[in-house]
Amino acid sequence: MEELWIPIVFIGSIAICSALFMFLKYRNRRDMQETFRLALDKGTELSPDFIKQLSDPEPNADKDLRRGLIWLALGVAMIVLAIGIGEDDAMGPIMGSASFPGLVGVAYLVMWKLGTRKE
Repeated sequence: MEELWIPIVFIGSIAICSALFMFLKYRNRRDMQETFRLALDKGTELSPDFIKQLSDPEPNADKDLRRGLIWLALGVAMIVLAIGIGEDDAMGPIMGSASFPGLVGVAYLVMWKLGTRKE
C-alpha cells in the first residue's frame, strides 16, 4: 500500500502546481482588466503603448538561457541522486529520467544561442 502513495503524490503535486500556475495567471489578468476598467471609468486616457506594455510585456532576451540552465541543473541533480543512491537497480531508471530534463535544458541553450538577441 505504501508503494502506491509514491505515484499518487507525484502526479498530485504536478496537478497542484499546474492548477496553481493557471490560477495565478488568471488572477493577474483579471486584476489587470479591473485596473483598465477603473482607469477608463475615471476618464483617464490610456495610450495604446501603455496598454501593450502592461498587457504584453517585452520578453526577456535571456529567458531561454535561464530556462536552459534550470532544466540542465535539474538533470544534473538527478544524476547526482542516482550516484548517491549507488544501487544498480535504481541507477538506470534515474539516469534515464535525468536525460529528459537534461536534454530539454540543452535544447533551451541551443535556442538561446541560435535565437535572435538584441545586442
